Amino acid sequence: MLRVYSMAQTEKKGGLLRKSSASKKPLKEKVVLMYDEIFTTEDPSKCNPRFWEELFLMKVNLEYLEGKLEALDGEELMKIKDNVNCLFQHCIQALGEEHPIRVVNALQTLCALIRGVHQKNKSTSGFDIINMLVGFDKAELCMKNLMESLDSLLCAEGSESLKSLCLKLLLCLVTVTDNISQNTILEYVMINSIFEAILQILSSPLSRREHGYDAVVLLALLVNYRKYESVNPYIVKLSIVDDEPTLNGMGLVIAQALSEYNRQYKDKEEEHQSGFFSALTNMVGSMFIADADEKISVQTNEAILLALYEAVHLNRNFITVLAQSHPEMGLMTTPTSPVPTTPVTPLGTTPPSSDVISSAELPLDADVQTSNLLITFLKYSSIVMQDTKDEHRLHSGKLCLIILTCIAEDQYANAFLHDDNMNFRVNLHRMPMRHRKKAADKNLPCRPLVCAVLDLMVEFIVTHMMKEFPMDLYVRCIQIVHKLLCYQKKCRVRLHYTWRELWSGTLGTTGLNTLINLLKFLMSNETVLLAKHNIFTLALMVVNLFNMFITYGDTFLPTPSSYDELYYEIIRMHQNFDNLYSMVLRLSTNAGQWKEPASKVTHALVNIRAIINHFNPKIESYAAVNHISQLSEDQGLSLQFGKEIPGSHRECQVLCAKCYVQINTGPLTILGSEKSRLVLRESNARFWKWYGPTMTH
Repeated sequence: MLRVYSMAQTEKKGGLLRKSSASKKPLKEKVVLMYDEIFTTEDPSKCNPRFWEELFLMKVNLEYLEGKLEALDGEELMKIKDNVNCLFQHCIQALGEEHPIRVVNALQTLCALIRGVHQKNKSTSGFDIINMLVGFDKAELCMKNLMESLDSLLCAEGSESLKSLCLKLLLCLVTVTDNISQNTILEYVMINSIFEAILQILSSPLSRREHGYDAVVLLALLVNYRKYESVNPYIVKLSIVDDEPTLNGMGLVIAQALSEYNRQYKDKEEEHQSGFFSALTNMVGSMFIADADEKISVQTNEAILLALYEAVHLNRNFITVLAQSHPEMGLMTTPTSPVPTTPVTPLGTTPPSSDVISSAELPLDADVQTSNLLITFLKYSSIVMQDTKDEHRLHSGKLCLIILTCIAEDQYANAFLHDDNMNFRVNLHRMPMRHRKKAADKNLPCRPLVCAVLDLMVEFIVTHMMKEFPMDLYVRCIQIVHKLLCYQKKCRVRLHYTWRELWSGTLGTTGLNTLINLLKFLMSNETVLLAKHNIFTLALMVVNLFNMFITYGDTFLPTPSSYDELYYEIIRMHQNFDNLYSMVLRLSTNAGQWKEPASKVTHALVNIRAIINHFNPKIESYAAVNHISQLSEDQGLSLQFGKEIPGSHRECQVLCAKCYVQINTGPLTILGSEKSRLVLRESNARFWKWYGPTMTH
């Protein structure tokens, strides 16, 4: 029975209505017979003047038409070029018909025609493709008519299925080549813009619910057409959009797509944890937990990430959308609407199944967690960035970090990231590791969003020190942290972040000691990493982060004790800095390709080494006199600031002040310039303003 059904399906795909026999010819669908007439060198309308009118009343056989085109070689296709051009032109004419069946069939035929010609001629130039489809002599007029017809259908109050097909056709047109900038036919899409039609879809709640995903993806792709080679009108228009409903609509579509991904991942994670394998790993101490979680995989959505990047990068007004609060979408149940049968969605992505509705339509509930687009994106990033061994996910993680870089560079974005009045509980996904337990969701505190960004960066740094070292991603992580600190220094924002955890790096926590461990990893794998990467660029960035904390920490650290703790951690981990200095000094004194970058790290370590060289001898001397093999944390802090040795409190504070001034000025004091003396005075004043009131005389 199954075999008979399978054979029947195969015959149907081939356009056959009855198997052939010795005495009878096989029966074919009428539309297939009409396709066969088109694939001859004769004009099919000669024998039948109503051929084209009848064709668009027939249900399209997409597989047969595409298969027929792909089966032809270049020479055979050129022989029937006139008939293919004629079919393309009559499809465009049919789009203006009042009868919806003709319009639907014309749209589907255009999809099959465009895909079939491109699939067969991937190596052919874009100009030859245009000639095969429509002909050079009529290309400009035909494409103008096509774009005008699609624009009218998208803006009209007609069938939603027709609008969906129009968007699918445009997506098909945009994605038929691997490199969008090589798709020459898009020149006509640039000349005959449909930008306003896309915005109209995004601004209308009804249209956005049905077509928002396709509209956002289409816009993101069009923006990337030769964006660095010529003037792209879609880039210009997107950068000046200031209509609030439109921008909010785009944000809701992106947020819903990312929320759908987060929900699918969470469902798979819960299913995995409740299975037999999870119970087994718990019994043996989670010995195989890392390998098990690698199997939790949900297809990433680079198309919607690209849309978010373009919106954040090009339109400053979109930054406000990131902070628009609404109940968390993953917790809301919304009605779904049927999706019309259309050609396969490009890029291997599928739109979210849940409805995209405006924040005004979402019911408010005290038990529902408040969220926004940025929180949803941070959760998405925390999932994607867990596994970068796969090249596909590596690129996806890179795009997430590029988006975060754009956000960290924006003044307004930093303002709401650091706003104490905008506190959220952000449950980031963390990679399972043997030495730490999974944090309970209920224990997460409500904090400014910048804390979640910092947590995400530190989480990535601590979990990706591996053989296939993702250098580019590490550089971007450090850059993001640096940009956030620059804003805090500039605006004197004293963030109540757990800086002690950031520096201590105790079991289950990560932080500035994470940066020290990163330096240690670079040193331990010097030979392997130097064969592939310039590790001194990353090392210099990490050292400069320490220098920034040391030099300007009084402008953004929450309390004076934070400075004490910073110095304590630097001294406690001094061996790592000593080893780093030895390594870069060795390479900077030898002639080779790493001499210059290693020298930069050597100079950057002056500040840190000054602290170590000042305090370390005192600590060693105190330990020797008191016969202590290892000082406790309290003893170290007390000795560091002169509380353990009677009568030396002021002496240590003054020495600390001198050290601090040296750190602030750095190499400038050696030059003895007027600028260095100004920096010296400013640094000295800043220090005594900070520590002066706490000192005993």
